[in-house]
Amino acid sequence: MARIVMKFGGTSMAGTERIRRVARIVQRQQAAGHEVAVVVSAMAGETDRLVNFCREANPLYDPAEYDVVVASGEQVTSGLLAMHLQALGCKARSWLGWQLPIHTDDAHSKARIEGIDAQALLASMGSGEIAVIPGFQGLSDKGRVTTLGRGGSDTSAVAVAAAVKADRCDIYTDVDGVYTTDPRIVAKARKLKNVTYEEMLELASVGSKVLQTRSVSLAMKEGVRVQVLSSFIDDDAPAADTIPGTMIVSDEELEGLDMERQLITGIAADKNEAKVTLTRIADRPGAVAAIFGPLAAANINVDMIIQNIAKDKGETDVTFTVPISDLARTQALLEERKDTIGYYRMLANSKVAKISVVGVGMRSHAGVAATMFRSLADRGINIQAITTSEIKVSVLIDEDETELAVRVLHTAYEMDAE
Repeated sequence: MARIVMKFGGTSMAGTERIRRVARIVQRQQAAGHEVAVVVSAMAGETDRLVNFCREANPLYDPAEYDVVVASGEQVTSGLLAMHLQALGCKARSWLGWQLPIHTDDAHSKARIEGIDAQALLASMGSGEIAVIPGFQGLSDKGRVTTLGRGGSDTSAVAVAAAVKADRCDIYTDVDGVYTTDPRIVAKARKLKNVTYEEMLELASVGSKVLQTRSVSLAMKEGVRVQVLSSFIDDDAPAADTIPGTMIVSDEELEGLDMERQLITGIAADKNEAKVTLTRIADRPGAVAAIFGPLAAANINVDMIIQNIAKDKGETDVTFTVPISDLARTQALLEERKDTIGYYRMLANSKVAKISVVGVGMRSHAGVAATMFRSLADRGINIQAITTSEIKVSVLIDEDETELAVRVLHTAYEMDAE
C-alpha cells in the first residue's frame, strides 16, 4: 500500500463529465489499497473569469480581497469532486486551505507556503477517507485567505505530498508525460520515462509548460517523487502507477533506473522573452549595477545578460532579456534613469524566442554547445544572445525561426523517435 497525492488541473476538472471521470480515477487508486489525497484546480477558464470580475469592480483592487474572490474557483471543484466520490460509494470530504491549515506568508496573490498542519489530514487518510484539497490557496498569519499565483496548484500538491510524506505525487494534466520537445512542433518527439529534478527545473524555467517551476523546486528540496500523467484516459485504464507517464526523481535515483541515459534530455522554446539593449554605457565599476538594481527592486526578472567588449572610448553595450509582460515597465524604469545610467540609446525587440537544450549529460560531455551553434548556422539561423548553466545552453533567435530551430536541434542531437 502506498500513500499518494493526486493533482488534477483545470482541463481535467472542466465540467461535470470530466469531474466524474476524475472521481473514477481516484476511486481506482483507493480500491488498489492506497491512502489518497487529491488536490484540484479550478475549472479551466474559471480563474480568468474571476480575475476579470475583480478588475471590473476596482482596477486598483485590494490584493487580499482579490484572493478571496479567485480562491473560490478551487473551492467549487473540491466540493464537487467530493460529491462525485461519495456518489461512487467512497468515503470522501473536502478540506479548504484554511481548514488544514496551509500556512503561507501574507504576500497576497503570490504567497509562498511556509508549512502545513497535516495531523488531521493524516488521520482522515488513515481512516480510509479520500481528502479533497483545493490547490492554489492558503492562510496567512493574519487569518486571511491567500493564493499562490497562477499555476500554484502544482505547488500545493507537492507541498501536501511533502507534509504527509507521500510515496509519490501524481500530477494529471492534458499531456501524458514529459517529452523531448513539444510534440506539436516535432512529430517525432519522444516521451521520457524518467527526468531528474534539475532537468525538469531547467525545462520548466525555459518554456516547458508541463509543470510550474516552483513546484519542481519544492519537489527537489523536499525529495518528493513526482509523476506526470494524463487524466484523459479510457474508463477501463489501469491504475496510475502502471500508466507509462514520466517520473521526476533525484539524479541518484535516476542513475539506478536508467544506465543508458542520453546526452540531451529535452529542447524547450519560449516566446515570452523580450530583448533590451543599452548602447554606449561607460565602462566603469557600478555601471551595470545602475541598470539591474532598479529592475530587481521592481521585481523584474532578468534572464540573459551580455556585456560587449569595451570600445576605444571606454564605452560598452549591454544586452539582456526580460519577460514580455515586463517590457513596458522595464523601458519606463530605464528611461527615468537614463542620466544616472548614462546610456546613449535603448533598443527593444519583443519578436525573439529563447531556445534551450537541457541535459545532465552535459556535465561529462564536451561539444554540446558547438553542435547547437553549428546546426543553427547550417540553417541560416542567427544567434542574438547566449547563456549557459551546468546542464543547459540557451540561445536567443528571431521569433519566426522558433519551430525550425527546435526541429533542427531535435534531429542534430539524435532525439527523433523511430
